[in-house]
Amino acid sequence: VQLQASGGGLVQAGGSLRLSCAASGRTFDIYGMGWFRQTPGKEREFVAGVHWGTSTVFYGDSVKGRFLVSRGTASILVYLSMNSLKPEDTAVYFCAARYGAGGSLSPVPTYEYWGQGTQVTVSS
Repeated sequence: VQLQASGGGLVQAGGSLRLSCAASGRTFDIYGMGWFRQTPGKEREFVAGVHWGTSTVFYGDSVKGRFLVSRGTASILVYLSMNSLKPEDTAVYFCAARYGAGGSLSPVPTYEYWGQGTQVTVSS
């Protein structure tokens, strides 16, 4: 599968953005989709994920109550709606697909495919 994240940009604190993750290729047996973010010098951080079989969603502690992950239709696999954005949300955001079953959706190494990332910048 090939993934492409889009929808990033510059927004003021308190604003909103919606990221999209488009996919092409094999998607019928995806186990989970995740959103991650990374800033320079830091490890990639789990933001949100959705278990494909049950549509159960999970969130990182820093975004709970502000971000919403949802499944898309057609070529857009998953969305990340980000509300009440804070300057500390500034990062490159990646979507990722996982086929291996079992366990938590948060660990980075469990994902086999990654999109190229989209920059989100939140100004204070």
